[in-house]
Amino acid sequence: MKDPVTEASSAETERFEALANVALERARSAGASHADVRVVSTETRELAVRKSQVSRCSRDESLGVAVRVLVEGAWGFAAAPLSGDAELLGRLADRAVGEARAGARHRAAKAVLAPLPAQRGRFVSPREEDPFAMGLEEQFDLLFEVDRELVRAKDLATTSTQMSFARERQWQFTSEGHLVEQDLLRSGAGFALTLARDGIVQTRSYPASFGGQYLQGGFEVVRGMRLRDHVARVQEEASELLRAAPCPGGRFDMVVGGSQLALQIHESVGHPNEFDRVLGFEADLAGQSFVTPEKRNRFVYGAPIVDLVADSTLAGGIGTFGWDDDAVPGQRFHVVEQGVHRNWFTNREFATRLGDGASNGTNRAEGWRYPPQIRIPNLSLMWGSSTRDELIAGIDDGFLLDGVKTWSIDELRLNFQFTSEIAWRIRAGRVAEVVRNPTYQGVTPEFWSSCDGIAGREEWAAWGVPNCGKGQPMQVAEMSHGCAPARFRGVTFLQA
Repeated sequence: MKDPVTEASSAETERFEALANVALERARSAGASHADVRVVSTETRELAVRKSQVSRCSRDESLGVAVRVLVEGAWGFAAAPLSGDAELLGRLADRAVGEARAGARHRAAKAVLAPLPAQRGRFVSPREEDPFAMGLEEQFDLLFEVDRELVRAKDLATTSTQMSFARERQWQFTSEGHLVEQDLLRSGAGFALTLARDGIVQTRSYPASFGGQYLQGGFEVVRGMRLRDHVARVQEEASELLRAAPCPGGRFDMVVGGSQLALQIHESVGHPNEFDRVLGFEADLAGQSFVTPEKRNRFVYGAPIVDLVADSTLAGGIGTFGWDDDAVPGQRFHVVEQGVHRNWFTNREFATRLGDGASNGTNRAEGWRYPPQIRIPNLSLMWGSSTRDELIAGIDDGFLLDGVKTWSIDELRLNFQFTSEIAWRIRAGRVAEVVRNPTYQGVTPEFWSSCDGIAGREEWAAWGVPNCGKGQPMQVAEMSHGCAPARFRGVTFLQA
């Protein structure tokens, strides 16, 4: 018996390939040395409840096509909503070629692409329950169930309970003979409780702040979070924060994990290792990078126990895929190995600028409207051999931090400052009282060099970041950062 899903996909692929060939042939005839066509279908659903009222209920669908060409060493790009009109593809190719020729007159150095063997295949991310096939009532029932418990909290200011689902299907065709199809589904959920009393306002979240946790998969991801089971703890911690003393300043040891450590990885390792940023291509928007090209294989980024690994094949990662938007297969590689810098993120063009023989597959676009650019992939601090309790036991006076509140980092991704939702004072190796507004700062390589302990595989988890912005015009990309609780020595805390 034929699989109807596979059969339908095959029919779509044939239809899109016929349309794509119109653009590819038009571009080749106009002198393009490379051309690619991406057909992208996206579907999103966003639901939220705030203080017993629906605050968001949205669904968006789009289907479009993007044509990218390389002419005289310069890129041209054009995109439009997809119709069945083959001539549309021809017009997009003409427009892209025209842009490339115009840009070639002003480009200082021609783009040269790293070689890539022909890619053909299909990648479907795992899922058990399709959230788009479910009724809104069932999903809102879960949100209201959590919210009914949250609004009972004393000193209530507001609540936020939400779900988010996104599916992207993509077909990619190139003048080099690549034909790859992907079907990616991710789901997310979370809640936050804000209390206020006597001018003090504090928020506590689960599973993570700023929308919760996101993983590749279907509605089973949300069920696995068991949101209601964590309401009582969040209420108690938020209440404790109202009563807590401000975090003191000074130099302290700390244990940090979860979404806070994931953000640290994202800002101080992810962004500075985008190789286009290293060469100044992001300078006018988001700065450059301290990880300059001569540092490869010699720069000490962190302590010898620090291994930071990029992995576009990570199970559950929301940056997991079969191929990037250059049709380069998803890969796993070290950015930092035993504390030493090894690699940046590249695409086929920037790999040749770096002198590498191949891209490491980190070129991605947001949907069909934009050209791809180098993006942070799934990037993780690999686990160690301790437990969180053992890390805490090794601290005489310090803090245990959880949850992201605010963050700031300079244009070179070198000097940073982060504030967490909550911290517990550690005294003589034991967790003691809660303190509020814990704020620490540091210098990236000094901070990672102060790491002297990492918890093991059992406490390691991948934390999804669904809202990373980059580029002009701004594009949003998604990725995950895996980590287990880790200990850092002599970190500077500011008086709250």
